[in-house]
Amino acid sequence: MSGLDLFSDSNIDKTVRTSTVPNGNTERLTDEITVRNAVSSADILRTGGSPIPWANSASGSAGVISSIAENQDAAGRTCRDFITTKHSYQGIANFAGRTCLGNSGEWLLLAFDKQG
Repeated sequence: MSGLDLFSDSNIDKTVRTSTVPNGNTERLTDEITVRNAVSSADILRTGGSPIPWANSASGSAGVISSIAENQDAAGRTCRDFITTKHSYQGIANFAGRTCLGNSGEWLLLAFDKQG
């Protein structure tokens, strides 16, 4: 009697390769960079408080920045506080954040916190 031996090494397909699933940190970082860039490049006077859409093609996430308030922090840096939504495969969430202009002229994201 002959049959299929499920536990035999001859039945293993060694050409199949698997890889790990991303842990979400890369997606979060690229989303944070995308939002930071949208907030820092916004012409606040020109937008007049209008919502600013953003999209991250790397993660598939998108959202709308509903408010940006520019101010000076205690060190005299120009900062922008913002509120945005994030639509992703995990659902829709609200975030509050803060980005400030660093000494080198680059905007630094200091906060990007999920709300409620």
